[in-house]
Amino acid sequence: MARKNRPPQDDIAVGDCIASMNAWPEGCVDLIFADPPYNIGYKYDQYEDKRDDHDYVNWTYDWIDACTRLLTPGGSFYILIGDEYAAETRVHLKQLERDRRLVFRNWIVWHYTFGQNTRAKFNRSHAHLFYCVGPAAFDKWQVKAPPFAFNRDAIAVPSARQTTYADARANPKGKLPDDTWYLRPQETQGEYFKANEDTWYLSRLCGTFKERLGWHPCQLPEALLERIVRLSSHEGDVVFDPFVGSGTTLAVAARLGRRWLGCELSDEYAAKALERVRHVAATGEAMQTTLTDKGIERGKPKKKAEPHRSPHLRGRRRGAGAAS
Repeated sequence: MARKNRPPQDDIAVGDCIASMNAWPEGCVDLIFADPPYNIGYKYDQYEDKRDDHDYVNWTYDWIDACTRLLTPGGSFYILIGDEYAAETRVHLKQLERDRRLVFRNWIVWHYTFGQNTRAKFNRSHAHLFYCVGPAAFDKWQVKAPPFAFNRDAIAVPSARQTTYADARANPKGKLPDDTWYLRPQETQGEYFKANEDTWYLSRLCGTFKERLGWHPCQLPEALLERIVRLSSHEGDVVFDPFVGSGTTLAVAARLGRRWLGCELSDEYAAKALERVRHVAATGEAMQTTLTDKGIERGKPKKKAEPHRSPHLRGRRRGAGAAS
């Protein structure tokens, strides 16, 4: 049955995400994916990612609370976060579980190579992904019929019982992936989720990758979001991202037949993300750029390989096409 008082759909609200979320009705989105600023010094178009610790933590709790309010009782909520504030984020999610507002399901580690290079410590090559579901999961339920979207068969992979041991006890539909997603681009040649693997072979998006559009400093790979959207939503569900950035979440949602909604502080980022999402919705294919588009000459890397403006938006005025 259709819900009343839905927020805007297939749109990006420009402005402070907490204010936008608090203006919308409770329980109006089915899947939330949040990849917030990590407070590690990035300078975005309209936001400098450098707050006092207490300010950042309190802000984190505020936007998590606002997201939780929007989530349907049977919805799912994912948060991608770095090392610096993973512990504080997990503690707040535990408090929300005590308050019977969310149920924590998994602490997933996304491990990738091509990590950030360091000089006096181990290279960072992972991020933390917290997976929670809505309060309907507090009620009694059966594994075969959970009160939240969990499309197991859409993401199942062959198990070792099938591929190695020919064990008749193996589920012919495969097994669920583990909670550590191991991502090595040099071993995949661009192929993700190999048939004989149960881990997430998926790289960070580096500046030379065609999928990397080049106008946002922190673009996520679509393959990362694809598994989340396939698992935790159905066609026609509303997928929400409070920090749209480059638009990856919304682009994947559109390609997979979901409704989509986002918040973005920058009108310029919102305009570019909207073009990306509409391209995907119209063509069914990810928007890509070449090395030439990004001003990169192979073998001659630049200190900053990505231009400020996307080649898909050259000549556009600031904010053109942004939602209000």
